[in-house]
Amino acid sequence: MNSFSQHKKAYALFDSEGEEINYYEMLNMVSKADVILFGEQHNSAIAHWLQYELTKDLINQRDVKLGAEMFERDNQEVINSYLKGEINQKGLDTLARLWSNYKTDYAPLLNIAKTNQLEFIATNIPRQYANMVYKNSFSALDTLSNEELKWIAPLPIEFDPELPTYQNILTMMGDHGTPELVMAQAIKDATMAYSILENKVEQEMFIHYNGAYHSDYFEGILWYLKLKEPDLNYKVISTVTQKDISQLNEEHLNKADFIIVVDENVTTTY
Repeated sequence: MNSFSQHKKAYALFDSEGEEINYYEMLNMVSKADVILFGEQHNSAIAHWLQYELTKDLINQRDVKLGAEMFERDNQEVINSYLKGEINQKGLDTLARLWSNYKTDYAPLLNIAKTNQLEFIATNIPRQYANMVYKNSFSALDTLSNEELKWIAPLPIEFDPELPTYQNILTMMGDHGTPELVMAQAIKDATMAYSILENKVEQEMFIHYNGAYHSDYFEGILWYLKLKEPDLNYKVISTVTQKDISQLNEEHLNKADFIIVVDENVTTTY
């Protein structure tokens, strides 16, 4: 009896065309990238595990720098202090604005940087400035001081509201969708892209963790990256859930270079 060959799978990996691949094929294909945008579902235990595993394996092959949407640029000094051992976890909890799922989902990534003496870049715009854009459009940023502006991608922000993923935000949000909501998404994308390129060193790989929507369909962060550095080697990973993971649903084709399909029954972290 072949008792283990037919075990149930929690996830499957596909390329953009919907061909199933294995983890090591993906690892090989991303290993030459300059920048990897690892798009997650924030509560996906499988995505967070794969982020950790992929990072661990790439550290053994390349000089790597890490960065994440989940940390805001004005918390960089605190993160650096934690990585250097100048403050402990309690100090980080006190001084940084950590997501509620930090302990389960992002602490392992920050700690792999600490253990391996890697830089970890807080790439996102501080939330209060994104909220200003959400309430009053980009023009709200004109009121900021030079000290505050250093936490944001340089103004004026280039902006294409017709990008399909931005248009889809309006569709998904229905009556709650506004042009300012899309601008708030764009200021996050632009600032994360700026943070990546500001810290990217030649011959070094930058692995960035972000919500999948910020890089799905090669838009969002990647659109801003390509505005400034079109010739870098970018690889995009996305995460989706499906009832049947034996094949990639048509709606997810071409969503990224690699799509992690998680069984919808897999327990989430929140």
